[in-house]
Amino acid sequence: MIRFRSLLAAALLAAAPAAIAQTAPAVAAEAVTPTLTMAGEGSASAAPDQATVTSGVTSEGKTAREAVDANSKAMGALIDALKKAGIQAADLQTSGFSVQPRYAAPKEGSGEAPHIDGYEVRNQVTVRIRDLTRLGAVLDTAVATGSNQIDGVAFGLADAAPVLDKARQAAVADAKRKAELTAQAAGVKLGRILTIAESGAEPGPRPMMAAYAMEKMAAVPVEAGESEYKARVTVTWEIVQ
Repeated sequence: MIRFRSLLAAALLAAAPAAIAQTAPAVAAEAVTPTLTMAGEGSASAAPDQATVTSGVTSEGKTAREAVDANSKAMGALIDALKKAGIQAADLQTSGFSVQPRYAAPKEGSGEAPHIDGYEVRNQVTVRIRDLTRLGAVLDTAVATGSNQIDGVAFGLADAAPVLDKARQAAVADAKRKAELTAQAAGVKLGRILTIAESGAEPGPRPMMAAYAMEKMAAVPVEAGESEYKARVTVTWEIVQ
């Protein structure tokens, strides 16, 4: 019996180094790789080649029917005028329509509740102008035809992809610059890139809020300037000790 126990103990001792050798790679595999993550931002600009305008008509009437009829007539004239000015049907899109009651305030001290004394109808259309040299004339046409609501003008690009790509390149370069500076300050070196993700690429049409007098005027002067596009990336590097 004693001899059997001695043989068993010897066998376990002999197997121990092999077991340790087998578990060693697993322990090594669990070692955490040091990393450095940095965010970068970049932007690129280009002269816009198109603009969008939101124009509309607000009409009032004693009844909802009366207000809708007046608004429909005015909007029909506005859309016809825009088409005659060279705007294609594909570049016209209704972007808002509402019918709301108009309330009259009761006389002070009467104790009466506000009551409906008419209706207001709003109809808006978004117009894309592909030839910016005609933008001022289009705005003038809208106002002269009866538009009494112009919310603003936004400039942009028909194809923003090339400009966005430049912004992405600038964002990656910004992240790399900051990562190299941080690594140098910490006394380490950057290794291979482990992950890279885009956290946002934003087209940046330049809005220009419009406030125009509602009477006949010369072509409205406008300045297109440049449209700026931004990109953001997050990059993770392996740190080489």
